[in-house]
Amino acid sequence: MKTVPLGGTGLSVPNVALGVMRIGDKTDDEIRTLVRTARDAGIDFFDHAAVYGAALHGAEERFADALRLTSSERAELTLQTKAGIDPAAGYDSSYEHLVGSVEDSLRALRTDYLDIFLIHRPDALVEPAEVARAFDDLSAAGKVRAFGVSNHTPLQIELLKTAVQQPLVVNQLQLSLTHAPIVAQGVAANMAGVDQSTVIDGGGVLDYCRIHQITVQAWSPFQAGFFTGPFLGSPDYPELNAVIDRLAEQYDVPPIAIATAWITRHPAQPQVVLGTTTPARVTGAAQGSDLPLTRAEWYDLFRAAGHRLP
Repeated sequence: MKTVPLGGTGLSVPNVALGVMRIGDKTDDEIRTLVRTARDAGIDFFDHAAVYGAALHGAEERFADALRLTSSERAELTLQTKAGIDPAAGYDSSYEHLVGSVEDSLRALRTDYLDIFLIHRPDALVEPAEVARAFDDLSAAGKVRAFGVSNHTPLQIELLKTAVQQPLVVNQLQLSLTHAPIVAQGVAANMAGVDQSTVIDGGGVLDYCRIHQITVQAWSPFQAGFFTGPFLGSPDYPELNAVIDRLAEQYDVPPIAIATAWITRHPAQPQVVLGTTTPARVTGAAQGSDLPLTRAEWYDLFRAAGHRLP
């Protein structure tokens, strides 16, 4: 499997990761099979969040309960989790919430440290100094090795950096062939009257992350929109699926590999975060890790997905 840099840390991670938000109702055997399949495909990076599962830290607990990792097995994995969403109160990036959530994640995952910890969503009431104090204490205690954000704009990251001293090495953003504003807006920049050119989030987040060596993690890589269902095989996207199927036959891979490859082909070197709990889909998606789509093929997919090339 192809690897990508983890921010500016000098470390590399596989460019396909497995998100485990949907394992709450899986048996131990099913979770072990899913993880084993991922490992066999070269995936040793697992993405968690405090809010994944039926209860807070529920998916983290199921992961740890099923795997019962030894210290040496734990060292072979990269474990990432997120915090900052409070189901009862909204978003919370206060010192107490971030530190408390990390402590709860460590207990749930049965580990002494997190490889990466992200702020899950931008908090309108964020106090950068509080975030910085939380990150400093977690880093000094050896409980978190690297930090990042999720769903943040360039200016929101810049605001955090006014106080936070640690490099922010990850920004997890929704990205798929059909949900690609972070790519498509730049292509149609300065086009009057074209919806695709409209800047609604500060703009340029993908370019910003490239400039500042922040790894973009693509969540919901096969969703048509914001949890609106997958585009693969959907009758709503006949032209796109025709192109995907043609390329899948050409490269002798399943269609899901082409959808993965469209993301991994981008020179920003994104990391695709799979959300599936189906082992066969994990194996298929991983085949797109280093698939060498040509420029013409990449843009064929872009246009077939409904994006405009001025």
